[in-house]
Amino acid sequence: MTATTHIAIVDDEPDITQLLAGYLSQQGFRISALDSGHALTALMPTDPPDLVLLDLGLPGEDGFAIARALREHWRCGLIIVTGRGDAVDKVVGLEIGADDYVTKPFDLRELLARIKAVLRRLAPAAPAADAAALPRERLCFGPWEIDVAARQVCGAEGRQVALTAGEFDLLCVLARHAGRVLSRDFLLEHTRGRDAAPFDRTIDVQIGRLRRKLDDDPDDPRLIKAVRGAGYVLVSAVTLR
Repeated sequence: MTATTHIAIVDDEPDITQLLAGYLSQQGFRISALDSGHALTALMPTDPPDLVLLDLGLPGEDGFAIARALREHWRCGLIIVTGRGDAVDKVVGLEIGADDYVTKPFDLRELLARIKAVLRRLAPAAPAADAAALPRERLCFGPWEIDVAARQVCGAEGRQVALTAGEFDLLCVLARHAGRVLSRDFLLEHTRGRDAAPFDRTIDVQIGRLRRKLDDDPDDPRLIKAVRGAGYVLVSAVTLR
């Protein structure tokens, strides 16, 4: 996370954009300040950011559609920063694949911590001098294999599953603690470095996305089960290769 780390701020409120651009520049990031989804779309092919801070309330534009297109075509961090604090909007944003959801007004230091957490999850593992001599950690359960170093999940016949950074980290935590019921606080702490806020449904939403992507029937899950009042557990046996 240096001056080469590029963050795009997409917000039509100049005061917010200038505040964020000034603060994040002081923290060593390179900033692109944009006022529309069209400007972001034009930027992506030529100078794609490592992370996008996206306001949902852009005039005449559907913020969720912008987020969805970003997820479908580009691999970058995505934090929704918006005045829309309704629980339904938050769930939809996370369902689309946002890495985090921050409501206005926000504390700059907290936002910075969340930005750094997302960037850490996206960063490739630093290669060790003798990496070639070290075995790669692969966690296997059912037809699925997690290649931790490559941050890839593959199924039968090598079919790769596209996961967001948050989904991948959540699956790794569940797999490394297979058979153990993990609370939402534990899962948030080990994937996002924070505790759950009241009515925080981040983990529930990501569990639902993981189930669908791993062909685990949400109505009758066989891999990831919910334990009422306790949390979630990966019930499949996991082997290390």
